[in-house]
Amino acid sequence: MTERQNRIVANVDRHREQILAAERWLWAHPQTGFTEWEAHNYLKAAFTELGYALTEPGDIPGFFTDLDTGIPGPKLCIMGELDALDIANHPESVNGMTHCCGHHAQGAAMLGIAAALKEPGALDGMCGSIRLMMVPAEEMIQLAFREELRQKGVIHYMGGKVEFLYRGYFDGVDLCMMVHGAVAGPDEPFDFSCVMGYNGCLAKTIRFKGRSAHAGGAPHRGINAQYAAMLGLQACNDLRETFQDQDQIRFHPILMGVNCAVNIIPDEMKVESYVRARTLDAMIAVNKRVNRALTGAALALGAGVELRDRPGYSPEVHDPAMMRLIERCCTDLVGADRVRFDYSTWNTGSSDFGDLTCLMPGVQFNAAGATGAGHGIDYCVADPERQCVNSAKAQLLAADALLTDGAAAAKEIMAGYQPLYPNKEAFFATIDNITLDKDAVIYDADGNATVDFQNS
Repeated sequence: MTERQNRIVANVDRHREQILAAERWLWAHPQTGFTEWEAHNYLKAAFTELGYALTEPGDIPGFFTDLDTGIPGPKLCIMGELDALDIANHPESVNGMTHCCGHHAQGAAMLGIAAALKEPGALDGMCGSIRLMMVPAEEMIQLAFREELRQKGVIHYMGGKVEFLYRGYFDGVDLCMMVHGAVAGPDEPFDFSCVMGYNGCLAKTIRFKGRSAHAGGAPHRGINAQYAAMLGLQACNDLRETFQDQDQIRFHPILMGVNCAVNIIPDEMKVESYVRARTLDAMIAVNKRVNRALTGAALALGAGVELRDRPGYSPEVHDPAMMRLIERCCTDLVGADRVRFDYSTWNTGSSDFGDLTCLMPGVQFNAAGATGAGHGIDYCVADPERQCVNSAKAQLLAADALLTDGAAAAKEIMAGYQPLYPNKEAFFATIDNITLDKDAVIYDADGNATVDFQNS
């Protein structure tokens, strides 16, 4: 590494104990999306103590702050996520929640970045500005709760970054970057990794509506909403062989349970799911077929079905030029044999970081250090040195590479980037078309049905 790079690494190492303490504290205080006030307040206090002035939404967790070099240039946003997952069976769960996706490690790394950037001379030689941001609600879960927030006007979109984008918190940002944790134990041969992109997702809430009756004495008087749901999911499963491999489709529904006793024909069954795909067009096309299958199942049993579709996350496409720059920085830090950047592999998971890459060049790469299964009951950060401290170092090395030399590297990346949408207004107009609220089957007094499962 160069002398300048060594100085950046040393700036992070000065705050190593604070980073590691934050990882432990945040792990022990998990909360799910749009409720992460404990993590918000902890990090707010730490950032404020470092001398940062924060911009906060107020009605939802999260914040951002800007560091200006005093020299005109691009604005780079570096961010971390606040939320945990519902996974009550994890042995270290707190109130049924656990950070088994490692977002707490991002918060610890972001605190290290913030502290290192306050070291004397940290911004010397750089131009433009850096926005540090903590974002809520990356995990697309608890759809009913988020819909309630949306109905109340607290949020407009289900994901934290999309909501922040809507509120203008990314206005003026030219490039974005973040690090996610990766499962890789002590013997795994890499510290940093990255793939070309991730699927987008559409969030679905499905409510099958039947008629209750005595399950033993008069089942013929009922319409079993649970059976309609099961038939609907079987119909969707029968569609799977029609999914084309290049579209990377994923459909993974979960039954939300009935609210009646075993001796009652259930009159309601709720289902939550995503439709994931590599492109927005593929996602929309498959979702129409899924809605048709669900509607047909309801019709077969004389049940109703209410379809609620919401824009989830756009496909995430990493900028190759920015990937190459970050790969070089990671290699400088840990050596080429510890870095795996793959420019052809696609991941079928989803993140609201994808919505940002529709409008600006961005890369979300991974720092190893966790063991177990992501989103699993055995997940833990076994090596916070790699997942938190090294993460902070890699992000600062990348920020420095982007914004030094008159931000030549950042400007070249920006010039070569082709956004999917010309502006955020066009982006929101497109994703808003996904929204659907419809009773897909309507019966008249004679039992004749009118079917409509598509957007108007």
